[in-house]
Parts: sequence; structure tokens; C-alpha cells
Amino acid sequence: MNEHWVFPQIDPVIFGVGPVSLRWYGLMYLIGFVAAWFLARHRLPRTNWSKEQLSDLLFYGFLGVIIGGRLGYVLFYQFDYFLQDPLYLVKIWTGGMSFHGGLLGVLAAFWWFARKTNSRFLEVGDFIAPIVPIGLGAGRIGNFINAELWGRTTDVPWGIIFPGAGPDPRHPSQLYEFFLEGVVLFAVLWWVSRKPRPTGLISGLFLLGYGGFRFIVEFFREPDAHLGLYAEWLSQGQLLSLPMMIIGLLLSLRALIKSNRVKA
Repeated sequence: MNEHWVFPQIDPVIFGVGPVSLRWYGLMYLIGFVAAWFLARHRLPRTNWSKEQLSDLLFYGFLGVIIGGRLGYVLFYQFDYFLQDPLYLVKIWTGGMSFHGGLLGVLAAFWWFARKTNSRFLEVGDFIAPIVPIGLGAGRIGNFINAELWGRTTDVPWGIIFPGAGPDPRHPSQLYEFFLEGVVLFAVLWWVSRKPRPTGLISGLFLLGYGGFRFIVEFFREPDAHLGLYAEWLSQGQLLSLPMMIIGLLLSLRALIKSNRVKA
């Protein structure tokens, strides 16, 4: 019988001063934002934007992540609870963020920035897409430290017994997502974007890559107890990832076909 690692109880609060405290998950968000800033500065010479405009873009994007992520979590995953207590929407301190909601918030921020700077929407998306996986990976590390969003029960040697998840070992699905959505997706997008590419290709690859990786990992991730599975196999995360994969594939194909026509 395999000996499985029992995850230690880790205080989600790193330290606090009066009513203000720094949490692990918040620290991961901060790390992701700082990393995005440095990588965006590195890519800035490829654009005609100023440093001030870049700061605006990242600020709008940050607001989009927070507002969209919270709205998405409440509407996609806790809608019944929201109907009972509408103020739950603003109770961010209770936890709960959705990537798919955050993505919609970021897209809205990109649209607003593109309109203000007379840029094309997909150009903004192509610029930001390669740096997003850094924040995604940092967020998954935060999930792991918080011992939340654990995986399904398993007997693999690397299974972990998470606090509050029962006595059975589970897949560390947070680390699977860190590796695929963070490390692999970043490496692919950064490598592809090192040279000029057809407009929309990088955005399409991001949507296709994240959607595909998320769809795969969901088979190892414990479904939300109050939502369960659709048709006994499809999770809410997979359902929300399907449009991403389809749109990402269409954007990528459109960019490649358009580029080939120009070359011909």
C-alpha cells in the first residue's frame, strides 16, 4: 500500500496588521501582476503605445480580472446563493473567483483600451495573451497552498490527503493546472510570439490552449458539490471551456488563412 502525503494545515493569512492582512492567494495575485508588468514592459517596443498607456492597459486588465472573476463565480457557480443573498456578490473576502468570468472582464477591459487608443481589439489580445499564463500559474499555486479546489480521489503514488476533503488521497489538480495552464501555455505562447504573427493567432492559441488544458484537468478535479456533472461526465468548468476552444480554433484558423492569402 502506498504512503500518501498528508497536506499540512497552512494558515491562509501570511501576516496581519490590525484589520489588514496579507493572504497567500492575494500574494499570488500580486506576484502574477508584477510578473505581467515586467513582461509587458519587455514587449512594449513592439507596439506604438506609451508607458502610460501600458499602465492603463494593465490597470484595466486587473480590474477586469477582479470584477469579472467575482461576477463569474457568483453567476456561474453560486447563482442560487446569490438569489438568496444578493449582497454575496460583493463579499469578496469570503472567497470565490472564476477564471471564465475574469476572462470576460479582461476582454471588456481590452475593448475599452482598444477604443481609447485606436488599436485593434485582437492586437491588444495578442500583446497580452503570452503573459497571462504567469498569473494563472501563480493563482493555482495559491489554490494549492490554500488546500482548495482539490482533485478527485485516486490511488496514484503522488495522491495527497487534503484537509477537509476526507481520508482518501486526491489528485493535486491545482499542480496539474499550474503546469499546463501556467508553465506549458506560457512556454508555447512566448515561443510562438517571439516573431511577428498574423493578427489574432496568439489570442486564438491562448483560448484554445487554456480551454483544452482546463478541459483535460477537469477529469481529475473534484466537481463542485452543489453543481455535480452534466450527463454524468461534463463539469461546469468543461462546459465553460468548450466555447473558448471553439472560438480559439476559429480565430487561429482565420489568422492563418488570412495570412496565407496575403502571401499568395
